[in-house]
Amino acid sequence: MSKPRSLSLAAYRVLSWGVPNTTSQPNPPRPEGELIWIHISAQHRQRAVTDFCRRLQQSRPSLNVLLTAPPEADLWRWAKSDYPLVNLPLEQTGAARAFLDHWKPDIGIWVGGGLMPNIITRAEERGISLILIEAQIDIRIARGARWLPDITRYTLDCFQSILTKTSETARTIRRLGVSSDKVSESPSLHVSPNPRPWPEDELIETNHALTGRLVWLAACVLDKEFISVLSAHRQAMRSLPRLTLVLHVADTAEAEPLHRRLETMDLRCANWDIDGKIEDTTQVILSADSEDLGLWHRVSPVTFIGRSLERGAGGHDPLVAAALGSSIIHGPFVHRHQQIYDQLDRAGAARRVQTATELGDAVVEMLSPDRAADMALAGWQIVSEGAPQTDQLIDMVQDRLDQRGANDART
Repeated sequence: MSKPRSLSLAAYRVLSWGVPNTTSQPNPPRPEGELIWIHISAQHRQRAVTDFCRRLQQSRPSLNVLLTAPPEADLWRWAKSDYPLVNLPLEQTGAARAFLDHWKPDIGIWVGGGLMPNIITRAEERGISLILIEAQIDIRIARGARWLPDITRYTLDCFQSILTKTSETARTIRRLGVSSDKVSESPSLHVSPNPRPWPEDELIETNHALTGRLVWLAACVLDKEFISVLSAHRQAMRSLPRLTLVLHVADTAEAEPLHRRLETMDLRCANWDIDGKIEDTTQVILSADSEDLGLWHRVSPVTFIGRSLERGAGGHDPLVAAALGSSIIHGPFVHRHQQIYDQLDRAGAARRVQTATELGDAVVEMLSPDRAADMALAGWQIVSEGAPQTDQLIDMVQDRLDQRGANDART
């Protein structure tokens, strides 16, 4: 470390002692074993990071994960996480030290901007390997310390690897004096769902029971959407008399009342969850078990994603359906997953409908073999486009952890 940078950092730490720390939440206990700490600077990146963590743990099952959000983030507004999610403390020297004392991460990944010099430099001094992805030149410097030279450069230089989304950002970081060997371009993390395998014998048996029929799936359907879905099915059957609907209800408590309602509507219904039998005359297969969606997405070339026709419902994640080869229809109310739906719509992998009539028309059109195949391919390309970058980052993390473990064994 050069002397000017040391003086700047020392001065910065003195000035940041006076920063009030309002984070009073108790920390969960630190789990035993290796731990990766991943900081998510923006809420909309949580889904991609969580997906990355799942894939990483498939390669390294014993690895524990800690996610952090910016100090001011309201975690009640963030999605429920499979991993511990806590706020970082404010940019205060003692608070940064206490955070690292408690969690003792073996490796850290910082996603995006909002870099906090105290915690990053303290982590680097403890020998924690740090990786910056989706890098931004965005440093959260404590008030009163912005005049100090080299804090931005010194903070960025604490990362062993810096991955930027654009060549311009990479050039700017190199101009700051960060070693060129550390900086490279790489796309953002993408959500790449990895659905669990389905028993081959059950898939073959189900496809055999549906031989000679076209099938579409309405997944995660709310009770207020039942009439629209069933009306669309009746409409589509006028053009496709042998059409079968797999109706998957969002609320398991609604399955039996819906079954009774279908019997009064002159629609021949099989309740999959009760007997699992599909007759040659079955027009609607009723399902409520969320686990069975893995089967139905594989069987159905077209999926309508529910929770999307009713205002305020917010939609349901469409990527598993796309990953399993189903083209997608959705309503207009998908704000919880808006970015993903917009991407699928632009790529021609999904179609938006407003009404039951539009839904019926879309089912008939999209069940054309050529149309279904084109849309499924477009969806698969969206799902798989980030896989190489994810695999590269997983390899990087594994290499750093292995190297750390080897160094610890020698000491």
